[in-house]
Parts: sequence; structure tokens; C-alpha cells
Amino acid sequence: MGERKGTNKYYPPDFDPAKHGSLNGYHKTHALRERARKLSQGILIIRFEMPYNIWCDGCKNHIGMGVRYNAEKKKVGNYFTTPIYRFRMKCHLCVNYIEMQTDPAACDYVIVSGASRKEERWDMADNEQILTTEREEKEKLETDAMFKLDHGGKDKEKLIKALPSLLELQDHQAGWKDDFQLNSALRRKFRTEKKLMVEKEEKDDAVRARTNLSIPLLPERKEDQRLAALLSLQTPESCEDRQRGKRQEISSRSWFNTTPGGTTTTTSTTSGSLLQKLGLQGKEVAIAKALGSSRTPLIRRKSHSQELTPSTSSQENVNIEQDTSASSLGSLVPSYSDSDSDHGH
Repeated sequence: MGERKGTNKYYPPDFDPAKHGSLNGYHKTHALRERARKLSQGILIIRFEMPYNIWCDGCKNHIGMGVRYNAEKKKVGNYFTTPIYRFRMKCHLCVNYIEMQTDPAACDYVIVSGASRKEERWDMADNEQILTTEREEKEKLETDAMFKLDHGGKDKEKLIKALPSLLELQDHQAGWKDDFQLNSALRRKFRTEKKLMVEKEEKDDAVRARTNLSIPLLPERKEDQRLAALLSLQTPESCEDRQRGKRQEISSRSWFNTTPGGTTTTTSTTSGSLLQKLGLQGKEVAIAKALGSSRTPLIRRKSHSQELTPSTSSQENVNIEQDTSASSLGSLVPSYSDSDSDHGH
């Protein structure tokens, strides 16, 4: 990096390539700059990526796989000829330091301190998964006939144990094996539904064009049709509902009326007394009409311009007596004053 940055840069007059070698040697700086500030202690600053999910011991937070840190890398040992490196980094959520190192024997990373691993490993044999053949086992199968025979016997035992489950899976798949029939039935159903959808869409387009709407229409329901019919007739309820309500009112109404004294009287007596009152009122009206037709119930008042004679005054007294007798009988014929009209005659 230093050589790249030194390209086409300023070279001082006392720069000697044989003595200094490069601009980094002239300025007495390392090519890695700040990353090599602890290189004298055998520590190099690198960019480390978390190999798996862990839990920080300082803040108890979860740190996911793939999170990157600036870690101090140093060599702590060897596994045969493979070096073992240790990485020390600071948690980005707290002040806790996490240390991890490589494990060449298991091709994995081991947590030394500062965190705990989120355990997501399992044994493939315990989980009844297909095991990958190891290199040593593969060499034995190719070279040792007895080991191959023994291995084949174990495989047959596994097959016998798993045979019922395999047969059940095969029977289940056999019901869906005829792809042509299933595809034909599915396409037939789709064509029928598509035809109905096209018809419905045409009807909806006609309704939208007639009512000048641009909103999607929902499918019709019986309740909507009934409500639309009631709205078109401008009535809050249908004829069936009214008849049903009348029947319920009649069936729930009591046949007897309770008097204040506690005794009950039938509706027939009440209706009889009502008819009797109506009959008496009718008789009174008839008498009043008969009297009004034979005698005139009009009252003539005395005017200022005309004096009354004794004969006319006696006649008015008779008329007043007739009117009072008719009113006592409950006559409905009113009395009018036509004193103004007499001046016209």
C-alpha cells in the first residue's frame, strides 16, 4: 500500500533508493500503517468475521454470525505444522473483550474467553441422517473384504427397519402418480371457473358503465337483494315482517282486562258499553237535526239604524228559547248572526 501511495509522489532530494529502499523506509513507517502499530509484540490488526452465533458474557446480547470486528491477531502455537492463531476483539455493545482461536484439528474456531457459543450442532447419527463416508472408512471398504461384508449387513438391517415407512411413502405417492389425469381435472376445473369469472366481469362492467362507477363490485348476497327491494319500495319492512309482527302482537295480548279493584272484566262488556255510548250520541244528533229542520235557530240582533217592533221582539224571544232547548239536548247545529246581511235585504 505504501508503494502504491508513493507512486507519482514527491521524492525528497536526499532520498537514496539503495539506502532507503522505498518511501516507507525513508519515512520509517510500515506499509500497513496503524494496523502494524503492535507488530513489535507479534500482534497484527486484521478484520475478523464472526464464524458462528455467540452470546456476549459482558452485556448478554446476541452477536450474529458474520459480524465484523477489528481484531488483534497473534500466533499462540502449532498443530503439527499448522499455526494456531488467537484473535482478541472488543464487543461493539459493551466494553467486554472476546478471545477466540483456531482449531485446526476440528477445522473450527474455539472461544477462549468473553463469550459463549450458541449451540446449533448435532450428531448426524443420533439425528438419523445420512452419514457421509469418512476417508478412512472408504479406504477400508475398498481394501478390506470382511469389513465391506460387515458394512453391507448393517446397511441391510437399516433397510429392513425403514421398509414400512418407505412402503407407506410409496403408497401415498402412488395416489398422485397419474400426472395426466390430475392435470386434466385441474384444467377442466380452471376452464369452468374462468368462464364464470368472465361472465361476472362482463356483468360488473355493464353495471359500472350504467352507474358511472370505477370501483370493484362485490358478489351479490340475498340480504343485499332484499335490502335493495325494500329501498326501492320506500318501506322500512316487508309485508311478511308486518304480518308476522301483527300475529305476535295478537298472540301476546291478554284476553282479560284488570280493574283497579282486582276483578277482571271481559272485552265483550267493554265493547258493549262503548257501543251503547255511541248509540246515545247518535240519538241526540238525530233529535237536534229534526228540531233544526222545523224551526230556524238563527238569532237576529238589533241594529242601530232600525228599531224593533213588539212583534219582532217577541219572535226573537221565541227563537232564543228554542235555541236554548236545542242546546240542552246536545244539538250540534251552530247559531249564526246575520245582522250585517239583513241590511243588504
